[in-house]
Amino acid sequence: MRKFIASGGVAAVALIAVVVVLAGVTVGVFALAANARYERDVTRMVFNDNLQLLDEVRRKVGETRDSLQQLVSAPIDSVGDRPYIVVSIGDHRLWYRQGNEVIFTTRVATGSGKVLDREGGNKWKFETPRGRLVVLKKEADPTWVPPDWHYVEVAHKKKLRLRRLNRNETIAVNDGSVITVQGNEVVRRHADGRFEALEVREGKEIIFDGSVLIPPFGTNQRRYDGVVGTQRLNLGDGYGIHGTDVPSSIGQSVSHGCVRVRNEDIETLYRIVPVGTPVYIY
Repeated sequence: MRKFIASGGVAAVALIAVVVVLAGVTVGVFALAANARYERDVTRMVFNDNLQLLDEVRRKVGETRDSLQQLVSAPIDSVGDRPYIVVSIGDHRLWYRQGNEVIFTTRVATGSGKVLDREGGNKWKFETPRGRLVVLKKEADPTWVPPDWHYVEVAHKKKLRLRRLNRNETIAVNDGSVITVQGNEVVRRHADGRFEALEVREGKEIIFDGSVLIPPFGTNQRRYDGVVGTQRLNLGDGYGIHGTDVPSSIGQSVSHGCVRVRNEDIETLYRIVPVGTPVYIY
């Protein structure tokens, strides 16, 4: 190599640099191709019962990050011997499989793809994340904690303003009462000194003086029961496979990103799917 450089001079150095650059480009192209093959091959794996293909994906791609950039600790090389979940966003269907056997399958609802404007010029986009996730934990009787976008949606639909309530803050209402926080409750203190814990549920938010109230996190008014069904398989970062109080939505692209199933289906999945199960969404 030294003789080659010495005899070739600048031309030899330039040639070596070109080879290095081309090698880097080749690695990048291979990575992109591998990701494309991964999505294509998982689809074929589901429809063709081809476990050899899963082995090929495992060898060529290895562990894959989901769209949330979450590194899944469970190694993919164990999938061939254990159950796994596959969700098709396009077909609105979930399969729970082990080897060549389909243990359970059902229809699902997935992300709507809609976009909602938020403060600061940013946006929320309600998509179901594609890639490899994992069941991190199983939850019975899960409570839904509405994100800020829920209140933004309500305000848009009702053509109202938004008002955020912080702890240790009091909001004066036109009727002479005030809204504040006592312990874990958002309460209304009336002019005569009476306190009233405000009742909420999905579709019945706290509305006053033309505004939708955003309660503080940790208060009971920021917790909705029954909205996400009877059980939930938690996939992390706010995503999960769960039931619904709107069974007519199953088979459609209507969720805010989670995978919805009927309550009777999540009861089955909750019973048979262990924590640590890989979940492939495409």
